[in-house]
Amino acid sequence: MKETLLKIKNYFQSVHFKKYAKRFGIFILVLIGLLLLACGGLSIYFNQNKTEIIAKINTKINENINGKFHIGDFHYKFLTGFPNFTLALKDVELKDNKWNTHHHTLLKAQEIEARLNVWSLLQKEVNIHKILINDADIYIYKTKDGYTNSDIFKPKKKKTPESKSKPETTIDEIDLSDVHVIIDNQLGNKLFDFDVHSLKSKVDYDGDNWNTDLFLYTQIKSLAFNTVHGSFAKEKELKGTLSVTYHADKQKIDVSTKNLKIGSDSFDIAAYFNIGKTNSLFGININTRILWSNASNLLSGNISSKLNRFDLKKPIDVNCDLKGDLNVHDDPKIVVQAVAKNNELTIPDGQIDKCNFRGIFTNNFKPKDGFNDPNSAVILTRFSGEYENIPLTIPQVVISNLEKPIATGNVSSDFDIERLNQVSNEKWIHFEDGHAKANLKFQFDIVDLYITKPRFIGNIDIDDASFHYIPKNIQAVKTNIHLNFTEKALIIKQIAYKHKKNTIFIDGKIDNFLNLYYDAPEKMVVNWNIYCPNIDLKQFLGVLASSQKKKAAIKNNKRTTISSHLRNVIENCVVVIDIKADKINYNKLTATNTKATISMLNSKLVIKNGSLQTSGGNITFNSEVLPSGKNYAFSSNAQVNRVDIASFLRSFNNFGITSFNPNNIKGKLTSTANVSGFINSQGELITNSMHGKLDFKVNQGALLNFEPIVKVGKFAFPFRDVNNITFSDLSGHLNMRGEQIDVNNLTISSSVLNIDVDGIYSFGRGTNLALTIPLRNSKNDAKLASKAERDAVRERGIVLHLLAVDDEGKMKIKWGKKDK
Repeated sequence: MKETLLKIKNYFQSVHFKKYAKRFGIFILVLIGLLLLACGGLSIYFNQNKTEIIAKINTKINENINGKFHIGDFHYKFLTGFPNFTLALKDVELKDNKWNTHHHTLLKAQEIEARLNVWSLLQKEVNIHKILINDADIYIYKTKDGYTNSDIFKPKKKKTPESKSKPETTIDEIDLSDVHVIIDNQLGNKLFDFDVHSLKSKVDYDGDNWNTDLFLYTQIKSLAFNTVHGSFAKEKELKGTLSVTYHADKQKIDVSTKNLKIGSDSFDIAAYFNIGKTNSLFGININTRILWSNASNLLSGNISSKLNRFDLKKPIDVNCDLKGDLNVHDDPKIVVQAVAKNNELTIPDGQIDKCNFRGIFTNNFKPKDGFNDPNSAVILTRFSGEYENIPLTIPQVVISNLEKPIATGNVSSDFDIERLNQVSNEKWIHFEDGHAKANLKFQFDIVDLYITKPRFIGNIDIDDASFHYIPKNIQAVKTNIHLNFTEKALIIKQIAYKHKKNTIFIDGKIDNFLNLYYDAPEKMVVNWNIYCPNIDLKQFLGVLASSQKKKAAIKNNKRTTISSHLRNVIENCVVVIDIKADKINYNKLTATNTKATISMLNSKLVIKNGSLQTSGGNITFNSEVLPSGKNYAFSSNAQVNRVDIASFLRSFNNFGITSFNPNNIKGKLTSTANVSGFINSQGELITNSMHGKLDFKVNQGALLNFEPIVKVGKFAFPFRDVNNITFSDLSGHLNMRGEQIDVNNLTISSSVLNIDVDGIYSFGRGTNLALTIPLRNSKNDAKLASKAERDAVRERGIVLHLLAVDDEGKMKIKWGKKDK
């Protein structure tokens, strides 16, 4: 290696090398001198023939235009573009003949460089090798009647046999720098506006055909295929190399490019444009992998304003196909296809994780209905994902009419219902166990891109569900629900519900469910058929609990969620229940063979045609129960028929009466009552709260060890059995007024004596009862044949008039009549 370097060094220092180096330097100097002489000669030639050259340029241009071409100044650029002759035109304007009508100048440039072929120029011919346009405005304008200022160029004359040998003037290269290009198509309602920073094109000709690789760097101001809807790729930079081919026989331009940069994304594009007067069809096909937000921002405003409400976290594969007519006023046909895999989809109603789908957008859903929003649709196939942790599978969903969108499709889901806890932040229901399956055909409106009024046809099956309904404090375990949605009704096939010690089997039907659910939940009637082997009524009082604060909160929400709407329906619909129970417990009351029709509306419980068997008799009743603060207000019409009075009083805690207890009385009670009052949250009757009327009669009755009677009997009736008094008649009419009861015509006909009672009995203070007690022995009165005979002898003999009055909270017996 060292020897080679030494040889090279010695060669450069040799006389032989220096001799040739000197000759080569002289050759270069001579060549530069010749170049300068040639350029100087060209400059002299231009100056001597300037008028003739300019005249020929004007002649050449004016031969090919219908309009006016104006040059403010021109000069020769020394050495620029050598060996070509470079002529710089200053302040160039090109106008068509109708400029005075529309005032749009086709070309206005600060400078245009025209590089002319020197050899052709020496032969008195102008052959433009290259055009450079700097700092210019190009405005191509088409009127609504089809006229365009680009028609300034005259059609080419057919070649004669003599002229076929003459080559036509061609432009081999075109460069644009800082050129503003506007294509304003009033006929097609289209506007293309570009700030071209740089455009370089070298054209290869094949007869009348040509092709070029065109480098373009531009700012898109407008790419509007319909100016009503706005521009595609507005304010985006476009940079790349396009392969452009022109077919003269078809009057068609084909364009293709790879990795064209629009903004920060790369695109593969294939396009064609027909430029004939009778054929202006075009097509553009775009392929890319892009983020949803970036893709949306490339579309026109009418589309992006909707798509911007959605988002996909990861890039998606997109193909966009546009086909239209440049001279047609309507939008082009747009078909966009996209593929998302394991993505995160954000929608106005929430977020769908693990999202997969194939999607198509078209603005020509029905081929004969045009290209517009009402005829636009989004079609998603093989859609899957998790909406708020709920897995969804949708084979196909079609969102049609993007002006008033409607979505239709089929959805299925299979999940543990604990996932439902993440659906609502309102925490009105909490699920613990259970599994759900759904297979539904759906349709819903989309208002402001939110899902509204979803309608379903199909089945939902829930097994072994445990949940806590928080507003009513209801706990349920091992509940099975099977629902069938039809077009006319919601059919509840089976609900098996367990709550504490209660088991309830439910089936039912809701007519016109799909319409009333959204439009008039207060008119919805839920018809339940309920069978209970055993039920404790006190445990169900919580079902009536009011949640008015929660309702107000829902009302104040700007947008009703699915969860809040469901809760609103539950609290406002009318529930009608036909109930049958083998056994019902309420406090100490045990009833069998219970039947009733129960209606629930706005937390109000209405019971009609109720009947039950208890205490050896039966009761029929109609009642209403309504939450009132922390308690429950009730009203009832009841008929009691021959129930065991002791057992009955014991079941209702003796109705709060403390002066005697159920052990003091026996017999069969028959009664009619029209009363109202209050029950506390534990299901106990609130003492002193009852109002209304009560008529009663006791058959086969007896009063056992009743202390007030026993005390009087010790000195008044020492020879009568006052510890066991039997009754032939025990009846009365009571008017209850809360703490006090008006006792009217309380008649006691017993084995010891007869008593008539009138006045006021009080649960607190204020008792004032008048007792009329004949002292005669009434033991044998029951043997008299008729009531008239018994009434005739009732007050014979000595009659005591006593008053039972309140004495500092205790009952005191004293002499006196009622009017005193």
